[in-house]
Order: sequence, then C-alpha cells, then structure tokens
Amino acid sequence: MDIEELLPQQPEGGKAEQKKSPLVSLEKDLELYADSLKEVAIEIKVEGISANPIFIAHQHTVSIGEVILDRKELNTEWTIQVSTLEEFVQKGIINPEKKTLFLKSYKKPEDYMCVFVIVPEGANFIYYPYKAKG
Repeated sequence: MDIEELLPQQPEGGKAEQKKSPLVSLEKDLELYADSLKEVAIEIKVEGISANPIFIAHQHTVSIGEVILDRKELNTEWTIQVSTLEEFVQKGIINPEKKTLFLKSYKKPEDYMCVFVIVPEGANFIYYPYKAKG
C-alpha cells in the first residue's frame, strides 16, 4: 500500500474540504527519520531478532513495540516505535492465518520501511521507500 492510498479521497461531484491530511506531516517526518529507521531495521535483521521489522507511527500512546523516536523530544509531529511481525501476530494485530498473506506483500526492509500508521480513523500498513543516496 502506498501513502497516497491512505490520503482522503475527493468525494464524487462535491468539493472536498481543504483539511490537511496528517499523512503530509508523516511523510515529512519519515524523510527526516529515514536513515535512523533503516539502521534500526537492518540491525533487527542482523541480530536475528526478526526478518520483518515493523515501525509504528502514531501521535498518541500505543502499547506495542518500543519508542525509538519521540515526537516530544524531537519536536516533530509523529512518534515512531519499532516492533516485529512476530509481536504483531502475538498481540493479535495480524491474524495468524493472515501471516502468509502479509509476508507476500512485505517489502525488503533494506529498501522500504514497513510502517503501521495509527490515526483516529483507524490504522493501516504502508511501505515507504528509503531514498537512494545520490
């Protein structure tokens, strides 16, 4: 799933409210955090903790994973926590029967950050590419 798919859609035949999506600020924060997140994802794989790191982006308090980037400390919009596929299955966020399906869509953690975005309207997974150094 791409970030655009989570953005509010224009209603058909009507004018959309000019409400700024929280995902605009998320994208800005993910750009800022990208190098740190990539380092953490690779470390989780190398240390054998999990082959499937998952980052959680939120603006509240969540009880999964560990805080690695706190929005209050960094003066940003989003707090990022790190977790794993195994913890998501254990906590029932990913149904064990859907684990195989999830793994089919999971992108290489060296190239993409898997982010579980939590907003008041709900939550969803996105894959955000790390920018190539150029």
